[in-house]
Formats: sequence, C-alpha cells, structure tokens
Amino acid sequence: MNNIPANEARISAQAVAAFANTPNPRLRQLVQGLVSHLHAFASEVELTEEEWLQGIRFLTDTGKTCDGTVRQEFILLSDVIGLSMLVDAINHRASEAATETTVFGPFYIAGMPERGHGENMACTPGEPALVLGRVLDAAGELIANAVLDVWQTAENGMYSGQDPQQPLANLRGRYRTDAEGRFAIRTIVPVSYPIPTDGPVGRLLQASDRHPWRPAHLHFMVMAEGHRTLVTHLFNHDDPYLESDVVFGVKDSLKVVYQQCQAGHPLAAGHGIEGAFRLATYDFVLERATP
Repeated sequence: MNNIPANEARISAQAVAAFANTPNPRLRQLVQGLVSHLHAFASEVELTEEEWLQGIRFLTDTGKTCDGTVRQEFILLSDVIGLSMLVDAINHRASEAATETTVFGPFYIAGMPERGHGENMACTPGEPALVLGRVLDAAGELIANAVLDVWQTAENGMYSGQDPQQPLANLRGRYRTDAEGRFAIRTIVPVSYPIPTDGPVGRLLQASDRHPWRPAHLHFMVMAEGHRTLVTHLFNHDDPYLESDVVFGVKDSLKVVYQQCQAGHPLAAGHGIEGAFRLATYDFVLERATP
C-alpha cells in the first residue's frame, strides 16, 4: 500500500516514538528501526488478525523447538530466510583480502577436544579424507599456533549432538597450525544433508515448496591472536546442491576438490592412513583485528 490511512500511520508513528528516550543510542536505533519496518510490512501486505496470530504461534513453536544445547531453531529460521548470510555480508564488507566467510550454523558445540597434527576426528564410518593447508595473514605471512575449530556431519547427515548414536566429539575437534603455519586434519569426505524438518522451520519450507538440503561441507572457525576470527565452510566442488543451498551459504572461493589418492600415496604413511583416501587442500587467510 502506498497510501497508509491516517489512523494506521498515527499508530506506527506513536510506536516508534515510544522508544525515543531509550538511553542506549544503538539499542534505540535497533528497536525503532525494527518497529518501523514491522509496521510498514503489516501495512504493505495488509496483515489479517488470523495471519498475525499464526505468526505468533509460529514464533512460539520456534522457541519451544530450541533445546538450549544443539538445536537452535531461531538460527535455523534466520538461515533459511537469508538473514544470516545478509548479516554475514554486512559485517565483512572490508574483507577482500581474507578468506570469505559464511554462516555459522546452528550445530556448533564449544569445548571439543584438542587434536594433534593429522589426528583422525572421525569415529564413524565414511570415505577417508585428509585436509591439508596453511593459515596466513593478508600480507602472506604464515601464522603459527592458529586454532582451527572444525565440525561436520557423519555419513547419515547428522551432527553429533543431534544423533544420540554418535559420540559427542565425533567429527569435531580443535587443530593448531605448526611453526610453519600448516595444519592437517584426518576425517571423512563430507556429505550433503537436509536441515531438520521436524519443527516450524521445516513446515515453513514445505509450505513454500522449498527443499531442505545443504551441499556437503566442512565447518571451520579459525582463530589467531591479533587477527579477526574467521567462520567459514569448505564445500565439495561437485555437490548437486551448490546452486540451491537452503541457507544461501555457498561462495565459489570456498569450493574444494577431494582428489582420489591410492593406497601407498606418499602422504598416507605420514598420517597413519591405510588404503585409498581423498585429499583436499586449502589455505585460509585471516585479516588483522581492528585496533
């Protein structure tokens, strides 16, 4: 609607003005902006009372689906409407030299085990994989003792914490770069998987005729003193869902090839690998923290 009736415009103006005395200026900006845009949305689509109530029920169900540990339905909701990736883009506008970021996701668990160089983090079956690379700064200097917090799903498409059959530390761990900025991670090749569809977000996708699939990927949170923390994924380059990721998280620069390596490959013995495996390589670039 271009012409909002005077009474409706008055209500919206009063609601925005009610927060004018909020002491914290940033909170005032956030709340007034939110109220203003919500009122504009309701007027534009001519929201009915039943639709408003259905929205309240949907948000209530979303909150009830969060379990306080692994399941975070509100993050999932933010992901599937593209808000998570928009916030990510807004907050990394000046990161051209650094590795591109992507969504954090709702399945991170803090406090996972410290793992040695090349240690295997997989307790469940899958195609063996070795992921090698370096961590550097934007000037090309190698970063020693950088921490790479890594997590992924098992072959059944579920993360530990979701799946009671998996040990909590399965396919999770904190690796560190060596003195030359190198890291080595033994794992299994990631698989594509559907996000949970048994809650309100799943019902929203179904009602919108959207699929729930994410392309295969390995999560990383890379940290180093004096540098900005990087949250990103590495995506399998040939996954069928790269162009239709349900959370819009794919970027071309984050695609990697898992190359086939036969048994007896020179890297196998040094990393305790028996038989054939897949090899992926990637260098992460961190930007300096803002003083």
